[in-house]
Amino acid sequence: MEKIKLIGERIKTLREISGKTADETAKLLNVPKETYLKYEKGRADIPVSFIFDAARAFNTELTAILTGDTPKLHKYCVVRKGTAPFAGRKKEYIYGDLAYNFAGKKMEVFEVTAGGKMPKDSNIHAGQEFNYVLEGVLKIRIDNDEITLKKGDSVYFDSGRPHFMSAAGGKKARFLAVIV
Repeated sequence: MEKIKLIGERIKTLREISGKTADETAKLLNVPKETYLKYEKGRADIPVSFIFDAARAFNTELTAILTGDTPKLHKYCVVRKGTAPFAGRKKEYIYGDLAYNFAGKKMEVFEVTAGGKMPKDSNIHAGQEFNYVLEGVLKIRIDNDEITLKKGDSVYFDSGRPHFMSAAGGKKARFLAVIV
């Protein structure tokens, strides 16, 4: 919860620097004001899709919001197994940022672990998304279509459409998510 609180504080600071009110920012990021204020105060899990949209809205790196540090690498960024920094979560997902220290990224790359419950709230964010299953079985719902993906399967889709992911078969699923 402490990491979520720090992320919320960074978002609040970006909002204040931009001269926007909480109400204006909530509208800009397409969330109810009450939800936005919970995120700012670290009183609710902050979806990565929201952080991604906030980074775009405030013209900053996702990494800066997640870690408080600015990415520094321009040639390449290596992230060793098990060292990807925490990149936010929802109850149903845990994200690790696989390109956190590369400056000026044109895409975000995450290793995601999904649990067995389909989330109540959909993910919606600008751009497109590619998911590749590394382990387990992943159910993904895009609009009203439900797709089952197994290890080695992938899907590419318009991430502006409501989408949900969950593990199937009673085990967690791990997948690579690339967001452009």
